[in-house]
Amino acid sequence: MDLEFSKEELAFRDEIRAFVAAKLPAEIREKIDQGQPLSKNDAVHWQKILFEKGWIAPNWPVDLGGTGWSPTQMYIYDDEMGAAGAPPVVPFGLKMVAPVIYTFGTDEQKQRFLPDILASNVWWCQGYSEPGSGSDLASLSTRAVRDGDHYVVNGIKAWTTLAQHADWIFCLVRTDPNAKKQQGISFLLIDMKTPGVTVHPVITMEGDHEVNETHFEDVRVPVANRVGAENQGWTCAKYLLTHERTSVANVGNLKRNLRRLRREAGNVKVGDGVLLEQPTFAKRVAEVEIQITALEFTSLRILSQVARGGAPGAESSLLKVRGTELQQVLTELLLEAAGYESFAFVPEGGKALGAKFAARAAANYFNFRKVTIYGGSSEIQKNIMTKAVLGI
Repeated sequence: MDLEFSKEELAFRDEIRAFVAAKLPAEIREKIDQGQPLSKNDAVHWQKILFEKGWIAPNWPVDLGGTGWSPTQMYIYDDEMGAAGAPPVVPFGLKMVAPVIYTFGTDEQKQRFLPDILASNVWWCQGYSEPGSGSDLASLSTRAVRDGDHYVVNGIKAWTTLAQHADWIFCLVRTDPNAKKQQGISFLLIDMKTPGVTVHPVITMEGDHEVNETHFEDVRVPVANRVGAENQGWTCAKYLLTHERTSVANVGNLKRNLRRLRREAGNVKVGDGVLLEQPTFAKRVAEVEIQITALEFTSLRILSQVARGGAPGAESSLLKVRGTELQQVLTELLLEAAGYESFAFVPEGGKALGAKFAARAAANYFNFRKVTIYGGSSEIQKNIMTKAVLGI
């Protein structure tokens, strides 16, 4: 495995750096750097900039708007975007449902949905988890009963992130209650404006409105909005989750947050010195840096396998587990650096007291408790890895 980038790859890296420096709006960069939540307009604005450049969907097939980049270029792109503080694209449309549509959908579905997803004209959300079906997703109970050219959908989807902004939701629904649980599921695309769809906010412990419960009461969905064959939605679900888990590690973002931690801890006075120079704290920061470097090399090894024609399998679970654990450790260390200044709750748009990063340190710490759960909990991912390695 060659871990050195070629001259062409280094030139590509420099092109990305120059583009972000020139095009990323300063107000968005500031929000990301201070851990502030982005508005819908912020996210769409940046995504449309990437769309105009032709970089919004590098993983898509070229004929549908993808870039045709190599796996190494994809890695460099993600790494540089994260390191520069560029916000990640909202994944539900571009990275989740779109690959399902262009892989399993009909030509009509591709023509109808993909152009608007590519241009960020439509906002999507995900309807997978339910109040009684999280880690065991196949136990979901939301029902879709066939009625002529429509399904009638009833049920509740939990933790629907940013559903308050969404135009469409992609859902797993049970179309055959008598089949084995994985075999009776279908994949539906549902217009959020359909009568019977209601979104109920769930305010998380840090005070943010990020997630929701989405209720379906006699919602009529055209059969034409089903992706793939009836009762074969589990195939779509597994495909989508592999895409989600592989992208969760986000090494570039981890490296940027490590630099941010060093910067902020280097300004926190402790006695005659600063927090970053305190032996115990410095040791913990060094340990995180080593772990991030190890994760980066693991990502590069997987890329090397993909470049030779392989495909990530259980490795995506490994990246997901370690990446999310390190995200949590970094928010914990930033919270410790903020100290008592993190106690005050500062509403969106309010003025922070003390260091700017401290105003969101506690909120981000609490928010990031969830990252080891979504996309498949760490416990489930460890089972997948154990089965792949040990065969048990």
